[in-house]
Amino acid sequence: MGTVTALRRYPVKSMLGEAGREMRVTEHGLAGDRAYAVLDATGAVGSVKHPRKWGGLLACRSSWDGAGAPRVELPDGTTLHAGDAELDLRLSTLLGREVTLSDRPPLKATLERAVPEYEGGVPDVVREEAYVDATGTSVTAGGVAAGSFFDFGMAHLVTTASLERLRAAHPAGDFDARRFRPNLVADVPGGPGFPEDAWVGRTVRVGEVLFRVTVPTPRCVVPSLAHHDLPADPGITRAVAREHRVPVLTLGRLSCLGVYLDVLEPGTVRVGDAVTVG
Repeated sequence: MGTVTALRRYPVKSMLGEAGREMRVTEHGLAGDRAYAVLDATGAVGSVKHPRKWGGLLACRSSWDGAGAPRVELPDGTTLHAGDAELDLRLSTLLGREVTLSDRPPLKATLERAVPEYEGGVPDVVREEAYVDATGTSVTAGGVAAGSFFDFGMAHLVTTASLERLRAAHPAGDFDARRFRPNLVADVPGGPGFPEDAWVGRTVRVGEVLFRVTVPTPRCVVPSLAHHDLPADPGITRAVAREHRVPVLTLGRLSCLGVYLDVLEPGTVRVGDAVTVG
């Protein structure tokens, strides 16, 4: 069916992450993925889904050192480890308010999302509940998956076929997979399209690991933002909304790319592993 071409994890939510040739997968997703997040005094979880408030996080890179400790490279190149008071101070300066880096999701954590103008960016019922916050942004607020910093699924997969389909629709855009922050990128032959649409509710074997595909992945503003060497491009998310709006649970037709996965059988995944849909 396909082959894994890239593996990525993001030790700190909404920061740039790290690639690897192989990664361990537990029942909670890729080991070390979204293990930490930046929190403010209100209990909000730092997410660049609200770029005006949290956009500075995407200028930082998170990784795990050789001893298994998380570290953050700041925009000026300084690297500090989680637990260092200097890191919290530098992040607070970067974001313009007091924040802390934590591996403990608050009991009533909130996650804010900017509401895009185009249809399909958020469910209509959610759009009706949007409000304008202190940054002047129309936002909605929800929660994260219980006991974690994940938005929904434990892992996220996109296919090269879907990226090629969108590239054909918006040739000026750079549809580098990194924009969509997946854990797994699968090269699926057979021409441009959205093959993962047909995988929802089915199992996917990737090397030692068995996943269940739960739902398509709704897209927010993040893929349109500048990522390291990738420039900002609002046309990216508009192309997704124009070309691929599909039903998601009871939320209506949303702008989607990729799928969320739950883990049925843990193990190790490697670049080059076969991807087989059951």
